[in-house]
This record gives sequence, C-alpha cells and structure tokens, in this order.
Amino acid sequence: MTDSYDVIASEERFLEAVGALADADGPVAVDVERASGFRYSQRAYLVQVFRRGAGVFLFDPVEIDGFAPLQEAIGSAEWVFHAASQDLPSLRELGLVPERIFDTELSARLLGWPKVGLAAVTERTIGVELKKEHSASDWSTRPLPAAWLEYAALDVAHLLDVRDAVADSLDAAGKAAWAAEEFEHVRAMPPKPPRREPWRRLSGLHTVRGRRGLAVARELWRAREEYAIERDVSPGRLIPDRAIVAAVKAGPTSRGALAALKEFTGRASRSQIDRWWSAIDAGRRSQELPPERLPSESAFPPPKAWRDRNPDADKRLKAARADLADIAERLEMPAENLLTPDALRLVAWEPPAEIAAESVGDALRASGAREWQIEQTAAPIAAAFVRAAQAADLAEERAS
Repeated sequence: MTDSYDVIASEERFLEAVGALADADGPVAVDVERASGFRYSQRAYLVQVFRRGAGVFLFDPVEIDGFAPLQEAIGSAEWVFHAASQDLPSLRELGLVPERIFDTELSARLLGWPKVGLAAVTERTIGVELKKEHSASDWSTRPLPAAWLEYAALDVAHLLDVRDAVADSLDAAGKAAWAAEEFEHVRAMPPKPPRREPWRRLSGLHTVRGRRGLAVARELWRAREEYAIERDVSPGRLIPDRAIVAAVKAGPTSRGALAALKEFTGRASRSQIDRWWSAIDAGRRSQELPPERLPSESAFPPPKAWRDRNPDADKRLKAARADLADIAERLEMPAENLLTPDALRLVAWEPPAEIAAESVGDALRASGAREWQIEQTAAPIAAAFVRAAQAADLAEERAS
C-alpha cells in the first residue's frame, strides 16, 4: 500500500481495480463516505474497498456508471464493516449487496468494550492510532483533498487486521455464534418505513400552541423539504428548525415582517422569502388542521405510564428488566444488545396466556429477537413474570 491515494472515477480505471480485487481472495473491507448535514440525500460520495493482495481502492460513485462488476468481483466473500447498518443503505442504492458480513463495531458492543468507535477499536486490537478529523466533512466536495483521501483509505486499510483480532476475542468469549446471528440480522434488515407526519420531528415544535400553529409549521416544513430535494441540500442548512418555530410563534403579518424577523435565519431565509411566506399563508388558510398529538403507533404506552395504565405489566417489566441487567453484566455486554428494550416491553405488556420459557421465547422470536438472545433471556423473563405475579397475589392477600 502507498501513502498517497487518488479517486477512481473513470470506467477504465474502475475495471482495472475490479480485476485486481477479483484476482485476490479473502474478506473485503468496505466503507462509505456520505455528506450528511450537507446534502439532502444519504447517497455515497466515496466507496472505499481493501482486499489483501489487491490493495486499497477509492471509488467515486458520482462518476462510475454502475457497480455490478465490483459486486461480481467480491462475490460471496465476507464484507467487513465498522457499523454496517450505517453503510448498507447507501451501498444498496449502488447495487452493492453483500451475501455475508462481519461488523467490528457490533462485535465490540457484544464484547462489552467501553469504546466502540473505529479509532478506539483499531487502537485496542492492533495498536494503530487513527485520526477521525474528517468524519463529518462534506464528501460531495470535488476534488477531494489529499488529507481526506488518506483518512478514507485508512478506514479500510487496517480493518481486516482489526476484524481478525476481534474475531479472536469473540471466540475467546464464546460469542462468535452470537455475533454471526447479529451480523445476519443487520445484513437482512429491511429499510425503515417512512415516518408518519415527519414534520412533527421539528426541533422545538413542542413550544408551538394550537392546531393552526401546527398547520403553519407543517407547511413551512413541506416547503423547506421540497426546496432541499430540489437543491440536494440538507434542510437545516436552508433554514434551521429553530427558524421555522420562531416564524410560527412570531406570527408575522406580511412578507416584509417575516423578512424583518431576526430569528428567521438560514442561508435561504431571505433569498426564498416568497416561498416561506407562501407556506405560512397556506398553513393559515388550510382546512386540514393537524391534531395536537398523534395517537401512538406503539403497541403499548410509554413505560412511565404503565403503573397507572397496566400495573401488572409494570411489575412484570421492572422484575424482568432488573434480571436482564444482571445477566448483561455477567455476559459483559450492554443490556440493549442482550435484548432490545422494545422486545422486553412488548412481551411484558402482552405476555403469553401461560407463562413459560417456551411461550416467552415464541413471543420474543415474533418481535425479532435472535435465537441466542432467546436462549439467554426467555427462561429468566418467564421466571421474573411468575415472581411478579406471585408478589402481586401476596400483596392482594395481605390487603384483604
């Protein structure tokens, strides 16, 4: 490997690189750089690939017309990532879909390591220090600076060595099979469904009062979203959430009053003033007033409401959560990796008719829990539920 790197942007050089990767064998380290916070899309602006015997290659997805040859060159080999869930959606957009993966970040979590970032894991496993100063850069920049390219290359240049060291640690801890199940779960995870009324995620929206105010906020959000897509710019760089909320609360009576509002900031706040004023006017005239609160899509209310809404479920949840925290500590991993909080809440809110390890396991499986998680948690959860019910019966007996 060389200390200087350049971007592969031509078809000829792309096919040369693909040929070198195809001639080598073994796992392939893969990483993606996006322009989050700068661009609207989450597309890849750089794809980094390393394979022993071939070297490091930095591909420009903006210029390369189709990645099918790269997919074929890697074939069924293992793809190695650090935090695969972040990169897989962008790779799928390019037609790059691994058949199997290894995730060093997820492995570090299962191992209970206190720091799971790439730099920390790399230093812990192979003693190499990585600088992460360009992780939040605008990777849609062209040409990409040499320092950025070196940073991007080093993200994959050491990743296979890190993978091997992490795999040894998983074997030593008896967690290799668990990790394999987690890797496949991440690899096969479907895209998240679109949010219902995503405009409600505006930061500070909770300070807006009344359905009419919410309608104005909704129309401003929609106008910003349309312009952000049109310009492929992160919405917050046009006008930030706080500016939308400030405009709603100020209630300007004219385009000029909106332009004079000092809290209405952002690079497009004045250049697109007609757009924003039209959105405010549309919100004020809309006959579709949004409810102040949406009914929850969850199968259960927030846990803080359980004590009043479903006291028995509250007792089950607290008993099982305490036991799972002990198990997670013994297994040296975060409790949320042992079992997701939602999986536990779902089975606590709606437990099987007959509480037993098998029936609880079936309920956990239906919620997406992996087999290793069920093996570790189903019996303890069932025991905690029985214990909670017995304690409730005893308390009722004493009260009567």
